[in-house]
Amino acid sequence: MDTLRVQSGARIEFVNITDQIKRIVAQSGVREGSALVFVPHTTAGITINEAADPSVVQDINEALSKLVPYRGSYRHSEGNSDAHIKSSLVGSSVHVIISAGAVVLGTWQGIFFCEFDGPRSRKVHVEIVGKRSPGQA
Repeated sequence: MDTLRVQSGARIEFVNITDQIKRIVAQSGVREGSALVFVPHTTAGITINEAADPSVVQDINEALSKLVPYRGSYRHSEGNSDAHIKSSLVGSSVHVIISAGAVVLGTWQGIFFCEFDGPRSRKVHVEIVGKRSPGQA
């Protein structure tokens, strides 16, 4: 398992981690298989969506904030209930295919770490399973 460190700079932020995931996959030597990308935090998530136009993640953030406002009649006393709910809605993992040694994504897709209670230093775990190139352990 590989672990990335992600430093968010705002309370709510989508951080494009596609290049880091691609690097981990390339270094693994796996030619055919899959990668599980997992966030071990209850106020953060992971998603795949459009990476070409930054207004897409802004729209997602705005829609989530309308659906689950920062201030609400929440019972959780830490003041981050919205972050827990957004994390549950987005999810804590994505699974991507590896083919010919590369991550398979659509033309416009990217992998995003979703911060809902930052800024913080976070972890993203990547577990790769599959067939390696001949001669690799």
